[in-house]
Amino acid sequence: MEQTSEFRVCDLHFPNRFSIVSDMTSYNDVYAAPRIALVSTHGYVAAQPPLGAADTGGQVVYVLELAKKLAQLGHKVDIFTRRFEDQPEIDEVDADVRVIRIPCGGRDFIPKEYLHRHLNEWNEKALRYIKREGLSYLFINSHYWDAGVAGQRLSEALNIPHIHTPHSLGLWKKRQMETDYPERADRFEAEFNFKERIQHELIVYRSCQLVVATTPIQLDMLIEDYGLSRNRVHMIPPGYDDNRFYPVSEASRQMIRQRLGFEGKVVMALGRLATNKGYDLLIDGFSVLASRVPDARLRLALGGENLDPQEQGILDGLKRQVADLGLADRVEFTGFIADEELPDYYRAADLFVLSSRYEPFGMTAIEAMASGTPTIVTIHGGLFRAVSYGRHALYADPFDKEDLGITMMKPFRHPRLRDRLSRMGAHKARSLFTWTGIAQQLVALVEGRPVAQALEESDWAEPWNDGD
Repeated sequence: MEQTSEFRVCDLHFPNRFSIVSDMTSYNDVYAAPRIALVSTHGYVAAQPPLGAADTGGQVVYVLELAKKLAQLGHKVDIFTRRFEDQPEIDEVDADVRVIRIPCGGRDFIPKEYLHRHLNEWNEKALRYIKREGLSYLFINSHYWDAGVAGQRLSEALNIPHIHTPHSLGLWKKRQMETDYPERADRFEAEFNFKERIQHELIVYRSCQLVVATTPIQLDMLIEDYGLSRNRVHMIPPGYDDNRFYPVSEASRQMIRQRLGFEGKVVMALGRLATNKGYDLLIDGFSVLASRVPDARLRLALGGENLDPQEQGILDGLKRQVADLGLADRVEFTGFIADEELPDYYRAADLFVLSSRYEPFGMTAIEAMASGTPTIVTIHGGLFRAVSYGRHALYADPFDKEDLGITMMKPFRHPRLRDRLSRMGAHKARSLFTWTGIAQQLVALVEGRPVAQALEESDWAEPWNDGD
């Protein structure tokens, strides 16, 4: 079996196709209180994470929500991450979920592209902690390639299975960026460390027991480009909290708009301040819409509560762009939105736009759809293959400002289209993307039970029985 200087390719076997549990005893007999380890090493992972901070976005939400739903299914869940700055060692999320922080690489924040340099130290300390506390785990589920490296080493040291969720793929991101910015291709390696990332991805994907793709694009690439066999890859999409994000009546929506000060036809985008999110492309597209729809407004809720110098630089550049386009009276930079206010901001908007240059999935778009807000998604990502154009959402090429601008205009010009997108988008979100269903699918894989598939290609194209 192939080996590398980085770490040994594991040789753990499941008695069934994906089953982690011995076929001699039942799951509950062996694990009266089964404990699961989730590993997500980068960003600010916390019970109350500062969403919008550096490297702290959809993946952090994914890990926390998955952990909470696994706990509701009867598991104890430990989320292992990196400890830095003044963070405590333990952060209790609830009675059955906790964040365990392991220090490495000093006290400062380290971007995810460079964290792998410190993973040997992280793994040594994580193993000492696990052994000191007498912890045992049913399996490890790691998230993103840096945590995949850490999770694989823990898996081999503890002799327990490892399921890896990439969230994004280095090859895909590299191709997208080199296609979109060929003149900068020679600079991307220094900035994003693609060579080392892809090398580690190959080792992790071929070493762990199972890789969980989150979109059809990832599924295809893992098989065709990374060389995995089909029976080692399963697709489980990200999810959203259906107890928070749901449509409300038009009367309630108008009250929310009044409270939040929404006037005119409001287009909204929100997320981390990062160049790949394409807010500059959205502003260009909005300039096309603004010239045709006099009462159109753009609200940009970008970044966390405290911006680092790089994020502030991106924000300043966006504000200059707005001024140069003469749109200062049409574009509002809302800033950070508190988590408890987020559902109402989605509901108050007339249109939500995900304009990323590249986007593995796009959880903000799913939350917007679930809230009943008509949504446009980028074609440079995974989500657009999950929606039927004009039924669940619209999609556009953000690099083509005319395409994006005209697409944004359609729901405003066609009320029946707007109403259908609102209704059917929410239905699509409920059908495929709730956290409870996602946790159930993961546990079913672990137990070796058949997984109820709502995720074949045909199901991504249309919901089961949505009417019109």
